[in-house]
Amino acid sequence: MRPTAPLILVPLAAVLAASSLTACGAGSGGDPDTVRVAYNRSTDNKVRFKDDFLASVKKQFEKDHPGKKVKLVPIQAPDNDYATKAQQMMRSPKTAPDLVYEDTFRINSDIKAGYLKPLDDYLPKWDQWSRFVDTAKAAARAEDDRTYGVPDGTDTRGLWFNKEIFAKAGLPADWRPKNWAEILTAARTVRKKVPGVIPLNVYTGKGPGEAAVMQGFEMLLYGTGGDPLYDPTARKWVAGSKGFRDSLGFVRTVYGEKLGPDVSDALDPNIGTRVATELLPEGRLAIALDGSWMGQHWLDTGAKPWPEWNKKLGQAPMPTQNGQAPGRVSMSGGWTWAIPAKAKNPDLAWEFITSMQTPANAVEWTVVDAQIAVRKDVAASPRYLKSMPGIDFFTSLVQHTHYRPALPVYPQVSTAIGEAMEKVTTGDASVADAAKEYDDQLRTIVGDAVITR
Repeated sequence: MRPTAPLILVPLAAVLAASSLTACGAGSGGDPDTVRVAYNRSTDNKVRFKDDFLASVKKQFEKDHPGKKVKLVPIQAPDNDYATKAQQMMRSPKTAPDLVYEDTFRINSDIKAGYLKPLDDYLPKWDQWSRFVDTAKAAARAEDDRTYGVPDGTDTRGLWFNKEIFAKAGLPADWRPKNWAEILTAARTVRKKVPGVIPLNVYTGKGPGEAAVMQGFEMLLYGTGGDPLYDPTARKWVAGSKGFRDSLGFVRTVYGEKLGPDVSDALDPNIGTRVATELLPEGRLAIALDGSWMGQHWLDTGAKPWPEWNKKLGQAPMPTQNGQAPGRVSMSGGWTWAIPAKAKNPDLAWEFITSMQTPANAVEWTVVDAQIAVRKDVAASPRYLKSMPGIDFFTSLVQHTHYRPALPVYPQVSTAIGEAMEKVTTGDASVADAAKEYDDQLRTIVGDAVITR
């Protein structure tokens, strides 16, 4: 997750072991007629919709560009390891791919590190760029006001719950918690009345990485009010806030009262895959604080086909802490396609981006990846609107959503939050001590750019 060599989370040898990438496949050779496309492949071997989509675009591209070739370079690893490997590749012209898939929360750190090429020479000439919504465009715009990536979708987050488990626990099928307390009450009721079931999953700790920070902690934090993580007016990061401590307190309650998964399972980097392919479809989890994309796992083409999911699961907005306006909260992220600064064939890479983003391909990708649309034409597509039960619900959360601070230091701040979460999850630190340690790390990371509340 971190932007520079001294901050790499894992040794390169470990990343190579986790990846399906071979040493010669990254960017060697410099063939001017081949575009090399690096992307993250799911660690679940049954999940290959991204591979299938890219293979179909490769076929189209090679047909439409006689003599040109596409080399797909999948990196099979958890997100943190994928980011580390991609950064390693982009450092050298010998290994840099021509195109790389970038998480929006990491893109600014990679921009600052000099890994990415601005796309402003291409975008004004592209007739599809005007179809993208402004918030999605902003996600790939750097502090220098240049754009470094083309987004291909976004997401929102809320509460999934198992209606059969709720019925056994005497909870309503149309559950809509009004505040955090009502979520915890429901989880405690499940624990008491439906033994053997995990009441509530909130991602936590360092292992799950940004899934824990964004889908877990920030879904809580941004429900406490104001600008709880970064103050854009003051241009300073927030330390010492009650909202931060309260959010840590919620996590501590979940794991301290054994309302969540076993701690060892919760800290596993692959817990997200287990939630989607085991715990929810097997009826072993009552409530999951998770994302709009979950349904992709349960389609006929998904990793865990589950035709009954739309009948057995309900969705509810995540409420604000005390039910204060606007009453609900969501977080949004997404990924972009970016061209490394040391790519040998940037123009060819741009051509591949435009091939991926034809109107037909944009709809196809948004549907198969269960994304929330970032293009106006895709959002209006009948196929998108009928793509999956729940799509209307998760699209409706966009008006209440928040985006992470698009700043280069954010990945380091995220890591510090994950460490604080892990300490309260394991009980190694009190909420107050973990919050203080976070504040100390924050000042180390951002210097004087801190405001205390």
